[in-house]
Amino acid sequence: MVITPKIKTMIEEKQLTEIGKFQKTHALKGELNALLDIEPEFLTEGNAIIIDIDGIYVPFYCENIRNKGTFSYLVKLEGINSESEAKPFVNKIIYALKEAVAEFANNTDSSDDVVFLDDLVGYDILDDVLGLIGKIKEVDDTTDNVLFIVESPEGEKIYIPAVEELISSIDSDSRCVEMNLPEGLLDLNNVNKKE
Repeated sequence: MVITPKIKTMIEEKQLTEIGKFQKTHALKGELNALLDIEPEFLTEGNAIIIDIDGIYVPFYCENIRNKGTFSYLVKLEGINSESEAKPFVNKIIYALKEAVAEFANNTDSSDDVVFLDDLVGYDILDDVLGLIGKIKEVDDTTDNVLFIVESPEGEKIYIPAVEELISSIDSDSRCVEMNLPEGLLDLNNVNKKE
C-alpha cells in the first residue's frame, strides 16, 4: 500500500469529525462500500478523509466515488488498488478535518438542506396516513440498508428504512420526520415476534 499524504502536519483527534464508515470491500480493484453522513462532493473536491491506522490519523484522498444506495457509496482511494489493500479499511470510521467540513458546508448552496441521520435521533416519526409511529432511538448503519430504530408509544421496537424516498419532510423545530411508508411495512416488524 502506497500512502502519499498531502497533509504535512500531524493530525490530532480534536481536529476531526466523523463523516461515515467503511463497511466492506467491493470487487477486486480496491473499492470500498462506505456509508457517508456528508455529500459525496466533499470527497471529490479533493478533501482528505482521515482513517485511524494503528492509532495514527492518516489522510487519504478519493480517486473515484459512485452512488450505490441512498447513503451508500463505492469509494476508490488513491493508492489502494486491490481487495487485499482495501481490507484493512473494513469497518473503519471515516473522519475529516472539522475545518474542511465547515468550509464545505459554507460553500455548498444546499448546506441548509443537509441532514445527518444521527442528528434525527430523538425525533418523532409521523406517517402521512397512520400518524405517530414512534420516536427514533438510534440509527443502524451496520448494513447497506440503513434503518431507523424506532420505539412505538407502546414501547415496541420498530425498524424503518432510512431512505430519502420515504421521507416527506423533516421539521427541526417540532423535531419530527414525516414519512410516507409503504402499506404493510410496519407489519413486517411483527413477523418474527413470538405470540
